[in-house]
Amino acid sequence: MKYVMNFLKDERGQDLVEYTLLLAFVALASAALFIGAGGSVSGIWNVANSRLAEANASATAGGS
Repeated sequence: MKYVMNFLKDERGQDLVEYTLLLAFVALASAALFIGAGGSVSGIWNVANSRLAEANASATAGGS
């Protein structure tokens, strides 16, 4: 019984558990932000690509 009581009073691993939970929360929040930002980056890339294609077509047609 003495060993059980000592085990329940022991708080040495508490900091490790708290830091692990904090790290897990930061990782999940970062993943959510990256997933959410993926659509925005894709949209910006598509707009830039289409405008560059238009500029290329205009420069090619005007140079001939």
